[in-house]
Amino acid sequence: MRPHSRRQFFRVSTVAASSLLLPSLLRAQPAPSPLRLGGPIFLKTDDPALLAREHRRLEYSAAYAPTVSLNDRPRIEAIRKAFAAENVLLAEVGAWVNMLDPDPVKRRQNLQYVTDRLALADELGALACVNIAGSFNPKQWDGPDPRNVTNLLFEATVENCQKIIDAVKPSKAKFCLEMMGWSYPDGPDVYLRLLRAIDRPGGFGVHVDMANLINSPERYYNNAALTKETFRKLGRWVVSAHAKDIAGKDAHLAETLPGRGGLDYTTYLREITSLGREVPLMLEHLRTPEEYDEARQYVMRKAIEVGVPLG
Repeated sequence: MRPHSRRQFFRVSTVAASSLLLPSLLRAQPAPSPLRLGGPIFLKTDDPALLAREHRRLEYSAAYAPTVSLNDRPRIEAIRKAFAAENVLLAEVGAWVNMLDPDPVKRRQNLQYVTDRLALADELGALACVNIAGSFNPKQWDGPDPRNVTNLLFEATVENCQKIIDAVKPSKAKFCLEMMGWSYPDGPDVYLRLLRAIDRPGGFGVHVDMANLINSPERYYNNAALTKETFRKLGRWVVSAHAKDIAGKDAHLAETLPGRGGLDYTTYLREITSLGREVPLMLEHLRTPEEYDEARQYVMRKAIEVGVPLG
């Protein structure tokens, strides 16, 4: 084969091979799932239908579970039907108590409360019941303590989660631990260890809060890489996520509204919506309707910019 013929042969072969590979490469990148954004609402009513419609008026497609007792079966059913009719996903039931309270009586009460909240989430058809692992801090239920990043907390958390899940045996809802900067799980590797140690695949899932994981300058300035690592390692178990931001303030890191801090929302939204299922992203910790409006509009605008459809 002459030199110019050989070059032409390789050029044609390369183009042909690329044309064969291109369809398979395109198939390997599915379209993003719709973003299921939600947050607290400020409508003063107990009517499930009005609550569900208010979420849709605000362009929310996910919701925190409305207030209801585990024993109030008619209201539970009314909430399920009303939110399903508006296509608003019930994202989570919160269970914000210290499962490691130093008072043994209070600790038992807290564990029973969390068990009841997981049962409620399952009855409602919500995706998750979320709590933190807890804290050994004697004065603040979610405060820092050197024992919060030791095997003592890890082993106690495994036991607590197993007891709660085994008592409820949920069919839909997952019990999840919120990621924390000063307590386990403080990153994807510890969360992986907890998943394996708890060993309740039908009842334990992952809740992601990227702002909570940013607890150092290194993580702050490299948060896109941290987000990708988190979803690469934990994505198959993720059932819910929180939306806030984090910014440097007076040489410290502090929570702020989405869009006012340094969290890479382009990466965050892409990772959440690339899981092949709808995972709700819930705004939290803001004070007024106006702040929630600003945060909601920022996240929706960012989703549109990166080509993520809204649910």
